[in-house]
Amino acid sequence: MTIWTDRTAATRPVTLTLAGTGGIDRAAHHRMDEAWLAAAWSHPTTRVFVVSGGQALIEDKEDGSTELVMMPSFDAPFTEAHRYFLGIDGDGVRYFALQKDSLPGRMDAVARSAGLREAGVLLSDRDAELMTHAVGLENWQRTHRFCSRCGERTVIAAAGHIRRCQACGAEHYPRTDPAAIMLVTDDKDRALLGRQVHWPEGRFSTLAGFVEPGESIEAAVVREVAEEAGVAVGEVAYVGSQPWPFPSSLMLGFMAHATSPDIQVDGDEIEEARWFSRDELRTAIETGEVLPPSGISIAARLVELWYGEPLPRPLPQG
Repeated sequence: MTIWTDRTAATRPVTLTLAGTGGIDRAAHHRMDEAWLAAAWSHPTTRVFVVSGGQALIEDKEDGSTELVMMPSFDAPFTEAHRYFLGIDGDGVRYFALQKDSLPGRMDAVARSAGLREAGVLLSDRDAELMTHAVGLENWQRTHRFCSRCGERTVIAAAGHIRRCQACGAEHYPRTDPAAIMLVTDDKDRALLGRQVHWPEGRFSTLAGFVEPGESIEAAVVREVAEEAGVAVGEVAYVGSQPWPFPSSLMLGFMAHATSPDIQVDGDEIEEARWFSRDELRTAIETGEVLPPSGISIAARLVELWYGEPLPRPLPQG
């Protein structure tokens, strides 16, 4: 069985934004303990931030860093139902998120609202982890207000991590949809990148797709590459994962090797797919012919694993 030329790519460490490496202990055993949660909420060191529509307030500091705008619990907007316990850091600070219909205003006009695509590359690992957790819960809470078993309205429990139906007793948990994302290489060590139909001209990225019921992740890699690009894949190797709450995915990254370079795009989801050598990709990015995947995404990290260094930037024009 053939494999990619760079046999170490799948074992090299991958640095991912939104990867849950901020040192937060989610302390799930406290979620059902109402007395503990009440005491934690009232503690003077507890910090709270508001999430609304997938956004939170962030603030650029004088030292060049960017932070989530947090406040003590006694300064937080009032809400009982939509108060989500996120965890505890190494210093014992408890963190909560509040889901509101809008973000609070700031009189100093320094803070701005931002979604994860912007904030994820600016925030510290701790703040990015907290915001990712909160946005994932908010997305799920907004779309799962009724019981899928009996249709009655559900109520929030477990500090935001369960919705419980008081009519039939069913408990519903946050939804996470596993998706395989893969960089495919061939015998010439070229990388396969594709462009989705709805993407702007020149935008290329790795192939990806959701895992189907009863399917292994490895099988999903083989199927998705065949369906989208018509390329047959042999060996696959797991690299790493990234939470992607847009609205509820978990991206599972792979390196894969093609057994044939022949391409036949489906035309429905993928409009164009191409093999790139490293020199070809560098030239295409520098000239603006190709727009690479977003720097926040695991797609960019997979391409960089193969490329061997950070992707180049477009050269100044004129």
